[in-house]
Amino acid sequence: MPDAGASAKLPVSVAIVCKNSAATIGRTIDATKEWAAEIVALDSGSTDATIPLLEAAGARVVRTEWLGHVKTKQKALEAASQPWVLSLDSDESPEPALVASIRGAVTGNDARVDGYTLNRKVFYDGRFLHHAWQPERRLRLVRNGKAHWQGIDPHDQLVLIDPSKTPGRLDGDLRHDSFQTFEEQLRKQVGYARLMAGELVARGDKGSYWRLLTSPPSAFLKQLILKQAYRDGWAGWLAAAATSQQALMKHALIIELARKGRAGRN
Repeated sequence: MPDAGASAKLPVSVAIVCKNSAATIGRTIDATKEWAAEIVALDSGSTDATIPLLEAAGARVVRTEWLGHVKTKQKALEAASQPWVLSLDSDESPEPALVASIRGAVTGNDARVDGYTLNRKVFYDGRFLHHAWQPERRLRLVRNGKAHWQGIDPHDQLVLIDPSKTPGRLDGDLRHDSFQTFEEQLRKQVGYARLMAGELVARGDKGSYWRLLTSPPSAFLKQLILKQAYRDGWAGWLAAAATSQQALMKHALIIELARKGRAGRN
């Protein structure tokens, strides 16, 4: 006989932020709808099939303006109604081993644990990149009301409200369909670098020629050698190069924006 407990819905809200995510959100929905009691999605103005896909799966869609990465994800977290919340981007989907680990954590319900980290892994060209950007452990499964989003856009971070609590660790991987081509990834990084630079300059960062010189090659070597991205083949080399490019753009834009800001005040 099949195990009824293995098919029961868990008291988990899957909280998603999305906009024009039809290319990836179907996988996110399919990977969660059978076991999560709720899917709640904050949509920032989709014009493609994103909302119909969500509604067909029984998700609750909340339409909202884009408030930035941190504030929009916080709003999605607050919209969740279940005792546990799994925060996902619209291009992320838990693999079966991770789902099993989530089920064990939630049903076990250890009162000492307010949240769990998991490992996110980029899926590119039909396979996982097992070394580039690895490991990438992130807090994503939390008790409702016990965590909040913080950070500097676009680098958001979910953290436990009680800093004395140590998160548990989930086994399995969170599949990240971040990009289909490295051209797409490089275009994304231009926007991310611009946003990050603007946030840092607003906080008083004036830029550094030394960081402009050293950060790009350091980022490249960290990925290629320390993370062993070369073991992912040519994709690993491009991942290291893309990381280096983002560091170069960020530090160049910090210098430019800071100088223009000073000139505007003179």
